[in-house]
Amino acid sequence: MSNSPKIDSDLGISVYTTSFSGCGGKIRESTDDFEVSEIFSESALSKINQDNGYAVYKLKKHDIDTNHALSKIFQKHGLRLKAFGLKDAKGITEQFVCSHRQLTETSKISEKKISLEPIGFVKKPFTKKDMIGNNFKIKITDNEKDFSNFNEENKILNFYGYQRFGSKRPVTHLIGKSLIQNDYDGAIDELLCTTSEYDSKENTELREKLSDRNNLKFFFDEIPPQMDLEKTVVGELIRHKDSKKAFHALPLSIRRFFVQAYQSFIFNKTLSLAFSDGEDLFLPHEGDVCFDASHSLGKFCNDPLQRLAIPFVGYAYYKKTRFHYQISKVLESEEIEAKNFFLKDMQELSSEGGFRNASIKCDDFTISDNVVSFSLSRGSFATILLREIIKPQNPILAGF
Repeated sequence: MSNSPKIDSDLGISVYTTSFSGCGGKIRESTDDFEVSEIFSESALSKINQDNGYAVYKLKKHDIDTNHALSKIFQKHGLRLKAFGLKDAKGITEQFVCSHRQLTETSKISEKKISLEPIGFVKKPFTKKDMIGNNFKIKITDNEKDFSNFNEENKILNFYGYQRFGSKRPVTHLIGKSLIQNDYDGAIDELLCTTSEYDSKENTELREKLSDRNNLKFFFDEIPPQMDLEKTVVGELIRHKDSKKAFHALPLSIRRFFVQAYQSFIFNKTLSLAFSDGEDLFLPHEGDVCFDASHSLGKFCNDPLQRLAIPFVGYAYYKKTRFHYQISKVLESEEIEAKNFFLKDMQELSSEGGFRNASIKCDDFTISDNVVSFSLSRGSFATILLREIIKPQNPILAGF
């Protein structure tokens, strides 16, 4: 099934994969309509002790994303923390975070939108591999049709969701493309000036002002706190008038995220094209690359627990899969080569690529009183599953 909304197609998501007609409606009408909590492996949690080491906390938050929550904690309390998954602002979220250095004592922190509860210590810091998934509990409101009979939760492609690209202003992948083309002026123009029909009138007017590079100093004080990346870049441009230096002033994790967002866009386009071409994306075949039950990569060996993996393009892109045809077409249409993901001028942003599951693995799926509950493995997006249930005509207005 096709006919995706324009914003979906702009993000490389041009197909639906379920036959369900869609119930319509909205998500996140109120903050408590969207709840998500991380699932850590039992082996990781068993290593938590009460003595000393790297402190482990449970971070609960609402109406603030993970990066800004951790930044606020550091600025106010001097505590530098690492998260293992990014949670956006729209919802009530719980996640594990770990201190960057060893501590001997911890204390609870309560802020307006944040609470930080110490739960113990570990001898070695947790890693992203310890976070194996997320539990979701999401209410759908204003639906036009009943959706209690939806049962195609494991027939959904593992697209990157709207949050990866900026939701209301989907530009992160466009910034990333400019970066791998060594076009720092273009990357900054995308960050500062690209507008969106879903953004506020005030923000759109400000972005139009920021397109005037010669007069940035007159608009610096108008930049609101939530545009912290823009403020950093504009401040550097005023001082140095050097786009590369200005971009380099952004945190490394953010700069890498832009490149990863462009890789995510290429992956989405590849999935859409492969599905449209009739490729089987839900069952691995002889010669395929697969993940096993412990998420290790290997060749297909007729193990029912294996799941199909598709290349995530980087400079070390592996060409010998049945998806090379689609990936080549996407790269050609983008006028990009895999080797471009090695950035000579900013080597710290280079990405060798890898593999990603072709489809979503959904567990414990239930629907009760318009509330959908389920678990997804790490890296899969709840909004992609909900998109198949709701089939929204306008995802952004529907709360996505």
